[in-house]
Amino acid sequence: MDDLQRYLAEEFVEDYQAGRLSRRQALKLIASITGSLILAQTFLVSCAPPAQSTATSEATQPPGASPTAQAATETSNTAAPTSAAAPVSGTVSPDDPAIEAGPIEFPGEGATLLGYLSRPKAEGAFPVVLACHENRGLTDHIRDVTRRFAKAGYVSLAVDLLSREGGTAALDASAVPGKLGSTSQDQFVQDFQSGWHYLQGQPFARAEQVGMIGFCFGGGVTWRVATGMPELKAAIPFYGPPPAAEDVSNIQAAVLAVYGELDQRITQTAPTIEAAMKENNKIFEKEIYPGADHAFFNDTGSRYNAQAAQDAWARALDWFGRYLVSS
Repeated sequence: MDDLQRYLAEEFVEDYQAGRLSRRQALKLIASITGSLILAQTFLVSCAPPAQSTATSEATQPPGASPTAQAATETSNTAAPTSAAAPVSGTVSPDDPAIEAGPIEFPGEGATLLGYLSRPKAEGAFPVVLACHENRGLTDHIRDVTRRFAKAGYVSLAVDLLSREGGTAALDASAVPGKLGSTSQDQFVQDFQSGWHYLQGQPFARAEQVGMIGFCFGGGVTWRVATGMPELKAAIPFYGPPPAAEDVSNIQAAVLAVYGELDQRITQTAPTIEAAMKENNKIFEKEIYPGADHAFFNDTGSRYNAQAAQDAWARALDWFGRYLVSS
């Protein structure tokens, strides 16, 4: 298994250990990643319970605020969030009069790709935020995240990484992680590049000012797009597995990495990626929210934490305001 595949499999081990999945459910999901029930059984047995966390998966969350660490090259500019009226919690309706939002199709590498696009209804061109979904595919929560960004003054595109399978909605939910796990990381990067190229031809998008955000599995994809898309100016991976240290030198984006204190499987990787970013003179900050678990931003999940989510949203708007709007 590669690192993202292992991440997906470990996700279900933790859900099983926390009681969110039965053994049978966990084995089925892990087997969808490994391709073998025997390997899934071996993997489940070999994984010890987490030392400090009660679990982590792509539909739950936590609270707090934490110290930040930054690279030597970081500036002291502290731009305010793009829009003071932008929501920091709750949903934005697809019918909100200030935005336009809905599903789209656009050309990809050898395929037509599916996605969800949200943008301000006002005249003009706006900076771009690409959004990557969790291991459950393109869900209503991620669609809502794009609408929140549109409300804040961004064009936001969520790419369905299951487009070649007919899209998330065409698959049984239990099949989604396996399909993602059998897709190459290079394909994920290419699909987001295709989304960006599509937006370059749209009059409402200021595509040269492009950032990306992703959650859980999507946080890992965000890290990998940052290593493979030098045009990316800002990236915000939420509790995502980091890239290999040797790939960090390729990152040009200013990265804000967001973690939950209880999510030790991912949060314990923060010092290593922070050191690699600093060693390569990259712009980097991290936020570790006290008392927060994996997937704390997802307000449709059992681990949602309103306090942490609200603060993380404000931090995200500030980050993109600083490195997209002000760039």
